Amino acid sequence: MQNKSTYNLFRILIIVTGFSWLTACSGGETMPKPKAQLRLEYPQAIYKNIDFEHFSFDKSHLAKVERISDKKINLVYPAMKAKIYLTYNPINHNLEGLLRDAEKFTYEHTVKADEIITRDYINQKDSVYATINQVTGNAASQIQFHATDSVKHFLDGSLYFYAQPNYDSIMPAVKYLEKDIKRLVETLRWK
Repeated sequence: MQNKSTYNLFRILIIVTGFSWLTACSGGETMPKPKAQLRLEYPQAIYKNIDFEHFSFDKSHLAKVERISDKKINLVYPAMKAKIYLTYNPINHNLEGLLRDAEKFTYEHTVKADEIITRDYINQKDSVYATINQVTGNAASQIQFHATDSVKHFLDGSLYFYAQPNYDSIMPAVKYLEKDIKRLVETLRWK
């Protein structure tokens, strides 16, 4: 009887040892699974030109216009929990100050930014001279831009999300809205 129980104990020990050996040699170091990322896909934008008192531009069908005043307009993207703030200022011998303020606002984000990528846009035919700054990293605003004709008009804009800044999570939406901002600047016309 004791011989049979010793035999069963021996079988269990061999099975446990074999199982341990198989799992221990299953391909090296055990790595935790990465967190899943949500795959965000947005529809292709349909653009329509909209007029305001001092300017006009193309806006995406996904954006709702929130008119604050004749100089302050917001483009709200409810599905993305994002908003583009637009502020118009007439130039009255203050272009240098407006440009300085716009650049200062962008570079206040350097504390949280990994990088700031600056792109200039020039449309001499329609007198539109713009700069688009993309801020990578966990900054509060991922894109700031300004456009001017250098004589009468100055438009300043910034993109914000209603979420804690986590660049990896909002990057697909940033890329999508970057196209809308580029289209806004390319179709901007002064009145």
